[in-house]
Amino acid sequence: MDLDAPVPMSMARLTGTARTGATILCCNCGAPIDGTASAGALCYDCIKSTVDISQGIQRDGVLHFCRDCDRWLMPPTSWVSAAPESRELLSLCLKRLRNLGKVRIIDARFIWTEPHSRRIKVKITIQDAVADGVLMQQSFEVVYVVANQQCRECQKSFTANVWRAAVQVRQKVTHKRTFLFLEQLILKHQAHRDTINIKEERDGIDFYFAQKNQAEAFINFLKSVIPVNIKDSRHLISHDTHTGTKQYKYSYSTEIVPICRDDLVALPLKLAKSIGNITPLVLCHRIGTSLNLLDPNTLQTADVSSEIYWRAPFAPLVGAPDMCEFIVMDIEPTNVRKGKWLLAEVTVARAADLGVNDNTYFTRTHLGNLLYPGDSVMGYMLGGSNFNSSLYDDIEASRTYGSTIPDVLLVKKHYPNRRKNRRRNWKLKRMAKDEGELLPKAGDQARQEAEYEAFLRDVEEDEELRAALALYKSSKKSKPQDPDAMSIAETEMTGVDDDDDDAPKIDMDELLDDFDELAIQDQRA
Repeated sequence: MDLDAPVPMSMARLTGTARTGATILCCNCGAPIDGTASAGALCYDCIKSTVDISQGIQRDGVLHFCRDCDRWLMPPTSWVSAAPESRELLSLCLKRLRNLGKVRIIDARFIWTEPHSRRIKVKITIQDAVADGVLMQQSFEVVYVVANQQCRECQKSFTANVWRAAVQVRQKVTHKRTFLFLEQLILKHQAHRDTINIKEERDGIDFYFAQKNQAEAFINFLKSVIPVNIKDSRHLISHDTHTGTKQYKYSYSTEIVPICRDDLVALPLKLAKSIGNITPLVLCHRIGTSLNLLDPNTLQTADVSSEIYWRAPFAPLVGAPDMCEFIVMDIEPTNVRKGKWLLAEVTVARAADLGVNDNTYFTRTHLGNLLYPGDSVMGYMLGGSNFNSSLYDDIEASRTYGSTIPDVLLVKKHYPNRRKNRRRNWKLKRMAKDEGELLPKAGDQARQEAEYEAFLRDVEEDEELRAALALYKSSKKSKPQDPDAMSIAETEMTGVDDDDDDAPKIDMDELLDDFDELAIQDQRA
């Protein structure tokens, strides 16, 4: 065989790999490309460097932020709430860009910036067609400047006489116990979030709103938590004679029932028979949407709705400030139990009479599961007392109930060894109110502090009351001291708190974290 003779090549391999299109060179960089699918005789890299699909989309913007209510301006006039780096804030940033709707958004995310820089950076990835069958994807950054601007509601809150509706909450009593309870309910349910001002008055609190429907929503909340009586009025402030439009200011007078928790109530005889034939001399153990009454002698309960009460209102016989302290001498529990109450027969003596006389009083009480001989208990002294009440006179003159009036009516257990300035591991929030010209005097300030302390003690002692409120962990911390030093005074106070303070304490599992006071602190060596 001749090695130099030409050898024929097989055409089958060339036939299977034949090209279907023409190859041309890129007019910019000279790279070979497919001529049938190229756009303007440019390769993909040259298209990316020469074509800008984000042209016309602004690369900067301004976001207006209200520092008073933490809301962002949604043009033209609406304000929305959005947390930092949230989906709501990202949506707001994208809506502020012009011509962004002409392209397809593939991805958008925040880029971290310093909190004090007042800048928000967003990285956006878009996609668009640059030629037939050619899609291009591009990423770019947009920088927003955060500018401060007050919303209309906050502007009105700092301006006098701009309210449109006012709710005047009043209670004709000498103390603020019910208002302290109502304040906690309002804070827990955020019912005051639409108010533009809260002003404290002598007999109550005024809530001011910018819109009528906001005041009506607040009134509906009050009706759902306490028994109230509502009266409304309106005042014409402007009238357009050409269009016939009128502008009014609305005022709602809200009166809370004058009966509070732990008050002794003398019911009308006819009303007592209509609500279950209960004894007319009862104890108010709870305030809800109605008055919850209890007969300590039989553990019978009854409810007086708001409509029934305001049909024929009546005042309490005596209140919590009129209670006196008794000492339990002997107690005999019975087998009658209803819920958390246990009926017991008890012999008590007034704490002020110890060492003076030997007077003792026999009565029945609903506190059989809480009292033991030697305990202190608060109650009302009825024997030898004169009450300026026609309802109580009717009970004394009645043949059925005249002989059932006890000499002593016990209300709640008392803890005399409780420290006055005890350090609590919990706290309650308070509403920011405008006291105006009603600045309390020294005597009134002491009385208000005593009422608030009494309310805190009721919260500690009553589990049902705690369940309706929002209790937070106390963030008060002791001052840093030398770890090798020992405070004798602190050790003595701690010993008193552990041994002598027999008051009930609240478990830490029942408390909430106060996120308003959480802050990041830099620890430097």
